[in-house]
Amino acid sequence: MQTKDKRLVVIGGGAAGFFCAVNAARLDPSLQVILLEKTGKLLSKVKVSGGGRCNVTHSCFDIGEMMKKYPRGGQFVRKAFHQFFTTDTVRWFAERGVELHTEADGRMFPVSNSSQTIIDCLTEEVERYGVEVRLHAEVVRVARTDDTFAVHLASGQVLEASAVCIACGGYPKSASFEWIRALGHTIEEPVPSLFTFNMPGNGITKLMGLSVPEARVKIAGSKLQEKGPLLITHWGMSGPAVLRLSAWGARELAVGEYKFTALVNWTGELSEQKVRDRLQEVRFEWAAQKVASKNPFGLPARLWEYALEVCGVRDDVRWSDLPAKEANKLVGFLAAGEFPVSGKTTFKEEFVTAGGVRLAEVDPSTMQSRRVPGLFFAGEILDVDGVTGGFNFQHAWTSGWIAAANISRRSGQISG
Repeated sequence: MQTKDKRLVVIGGGAAGFFCAVNAARLDPSLQVILLEKTGKLLSKVKVSGGGRCNVTHSCFDIGEMMKKYPRGGQFVRKAFHQFFTTDTVRWFAERGVELHTEADGRMFPVSNSSQTIIDCLTEEVERYGVEVRLHAEVVRVARTDDTFAVHLASGQVLEASAVCIACGGYPKSASFEWIRALGHTIEEPVPSLFTFNMPGNGITKLMGLSVPEARVKIAGSKLQEKGPLLITHWGMSGPAVLRLSAWGARELAVGEYKFTALVNWTGELSEQKVRDRLQEVRFEWAAQKVASKNPFGLPARLWEYALEVCGVRDDVRWSDLPAKEANKLVGFLAAGEFPVSGKTTFKEEFVTAGGVRLAEVDPSTMQSRRVPGLFFAGEILDVDGVTGGFNFQHAWTSGWIAAANISRRSGQISG
């Protein structure tokens, strides 16, 4: 067994694990830090996030507003954000030569628009502060005896540590959490979050690649709804509106085995009555023009053509001659088009797991376990998940930093 009086073992080579490791090593130079990653790749989610650009955080600088972006864990992150928030993330990276820029929707990326910039920054910090990184180092058991931990690896090696931070991300299967349950922690059952809607055999998929900047999507028979950009794919629907909706409905939709009806308002804000009124207006404004040649809602041409097709509107019909039956169908499609969903598809770059370590068992001011002194958690292993837009990374940075700060303080107390 390898021993060390002041050793931190961080389990997980993702954003939260790296942030905990480098900040703990920086804050307490006498602390030996070992980072364990079970695969052969480090920071894999950072690399693919935001289409390879890395959506570092979000330009929300109000904690009360920010906490609303977390379907699970809002109150937990509210307390944590008072210690390390978006402003601190921007400053931390800026101090290391990485400037961020803000896009129209609030997402923040490195000015290089390359995730490699973030990876290089974190890797340089690892080297600067002497963090030991071990790949292909899967942890199978963590045991606490007296004041130390024994971290058992699949290889048979056992590392002794004075503190352990579990930052290994979320597991899709409940059974994978057994080694954490063995430490005395309760696990909220994992379910997928941030997934897209599958619509097998639906004609809308003919429009794959088409996007609508502002649509409203509801789940029939529920209170779930979201507004925002919507993307049609070859398997169904995606885009921020769908991804956010899947996050808020993660548990409810899992119960129904991902079979439900999505109601899409393609106009975004207009009510069914307002859509009807607008169509009535253009019957007179554009009386002699063909319905197919011009649409009154600014929709993409291909989507308008598809709407007319499914509503049975002929190509040659003029606005003044649009039959009431077809007009009613058109109103229904535009204001609340029905799209049966059967299944989900996950994007590796967006996918997160709802569920994880029960938050009541972790102190948000320290990220330390309330049940096991010296055991800390950071990132997605906790039952915290945000919608798409940089919120999950912000939780990773925040929880990783808080864990590091408190591990270094605790380490100082131990040595004293």
